Amino acid sequence: MNRKTLSPRQLQVMEILWEAKEGMTASAIVKSSPDLQINTVQASLRSLVAKKYVQVGDIVYSGTVLSRSYIPLVSREEYLEMSCRQLSRLSGPSLVFANFIQAEKNEALLDELEEMIQQRKKELKEGE
Repeated sequence: MNRKTLSPRQLQVMEILWEAKEGMTASAIVKSSPDLQINTVQASLRSLVAKKYVQVGDIVYSGTVLSRSYIPLVSREEYLEMSCRQLSRLSGPSLVFANFIQAEKNEALLDELEEMIQQRKKELKEGE
């Protein structure tokens, strides 16, 4: 499915939902991040539902009020894969990874990436 990209606030809400072990209400999302406002979260959730990133998982009590509880339909990994594919279509995969490598300052992460590349090359050779 071809999903639309997310705004920074929508992505922030998604990250909170990805970290949660169960569905969350808008007020619970606001409580988990002090820089979020309830109106912003509610607008983001409406948009995320329309884009099919989240769905209403349940109706639960939030204090004494019934509220919608939201769960992600797209995993963090699926979102990252989709984002990488979109970037690759714009500039080609080698340019995306070259820019990432040039900007990266964490030597341990670069070593980890190098190891992953070597492992993948080994798998491809074994598959021939």
